[in-house]
Amino acid sequence: MSFSLYAATVPTYRQILGALAGVLDKAEAFCTEQGIDPAELVGARLIDDMLPLAFQVKQAAVHSLGAIAGAKQGQFSPSRDALPDSFADLKAVVAEAQAGLESLSPAEVGALEGRDVTFIAGDFRLEFVAEEFLMTFSLPNFYFHTVTAYDILRAKGVPIGKRDFVGQLRLKQG
Repeated sequence: MSFSLYAATVPTYRQILGALAGVLDKAEAFCTEQGIDPAELVGARLIDDMLPLAFQVKQAAVHSLGAIAGAKQGQFSPSRDALPDSFADLKAVVAEAQAGLESLSPAEVGALEGRDVTFIAGDFRLEFVAEEFLMTFSLPNFYFHTVTAYDILRAKGVPIGKRDFVGQLRLKQG
């Protein structure tokens, strides 16, 4: 049985982004219940030299839907766009990535196999083929940023657990 590039990436991106959306809902509710300014959590960091929650959520979108777009274009660079600054904006970033991923077909993602993709950050360049870019660069970065977002919120007291991070499992059908 073969395992497609689509199956290895898109459903996982969708699962974890769905979980991230739920975690953001819980974080926003936590702010309301505890009387915390939402900006405090949106700008929260796990540790001083790490970037804030807003960056982590944005990068989850960048390393999912944005990575697929980069593979299509043959080039991927870090996003320099402004960070979301509210829970509404964070949730919109996640929703946009989810919607874009839902629109992708297995054939569309499968057609990326073997295509050249260059990661460019200033003068730094890394050359990949699409499947290695997605599996060895994008997917690990996606998980790093989603787990860091989760960890920031957990460290700030948001009542979330492992099930919240994992989200909706894809169980055997039939």
